[in-house]
Amino acid sequence: MAHSTEPPRLGVGIGWRAEIDTAVERLPGVDWVEVVAENVCAGHLPPSLEVLRERGVTVVPHGVSLGLGGAEPPAAHRLERLAEVAEALGAPLVTEHLAFVRAGGMESGHLLPVPRSRDALRVVAENVRIAQEQLPVPLALENIAAHLRWPDDELTEGEFLAELVERTGVRLLVDVANLHTNRVNLGLDVTAELARLPLEALAYVHVAGGVERDGVWHDTHAHPVTEPVLEVLAELCGRAVPPGVLLERDDAFPPPAELAGELDAIRAVLERAPLAEGVRHGG
Repeated sequence: MAHSTEPPRLGVGIGWRAEIDTAVERLPGVDWVEVVAENVCAGHLPPSLEVLRERGVTVVPHGVSLGLGGAEPPAAHRLERLAEVAEALGAPLVTEHLAFVRAGGMESGHLLPVPRSRDALRVVAENVRIAQEQLPVPLALENIAAHLRWPDDELTEGEFLAELVERTGVRLLVDVANLHTNRVNLGLDVTAELARLPLEALAYVHVAGGVERDGVWHDTHAHPVTEPVLEVLAELCGRAVPPGVLLERDDAFPPPAELAGELDAIRAVLERAPLAEGVRHGG
């Protein structure tokens, strides 16, 4: 299915979760929200999401189970369900991960890194094309946090994503917390990786918290956003204008005032980035 090449202007948002639904409704200055696609049904949207949509807040479904990085094509029923959710929400795009989640009929329960080989690139590109044909709106793929790399990798993740964008026209969801995670755990050169990414295809940015234990960074989404992650966001904003930036929080939810403070910290980074004028407010 052909889609517009111009990404929507989203602004600053937060991940909608059922545990904080009413808090999200009351947070000041939230331009948009993202919802885990597998957690909602197209025919029975949570009342809180309906309230936000009636208020004009954009809702983007974020998938976790397509497994576009796997050896098998994405399942038709999963694509159909994701398409239905996107249409029910009136979403301008949908997002997923550059990851595989199952093989040989077994579910991993985790987002696993794709072998970054030329052979894998061909398979993933075909999987992405299949998804693009079935989805009613554009697709964006997210870089993941990893605790290992495959020994025969031929490309960095940035190079892999760049070639994937060139072959398919897929958009990018850049998670700066995941870049920081891979810097700590795998020695990733974040500056070099940002330079490799085709940021002209940027759909939006994820920001999330984590914690370091015994030299390993855990991307928990259950801790406050740290200064190093905000520094990666600032570096990205020095290279490109992100159409949107979203705060993810999945557990150990703090009081609404703390969530508002984290959103303000993100806005402060954007205020200091001369290129990012357009992301301060959606629309």
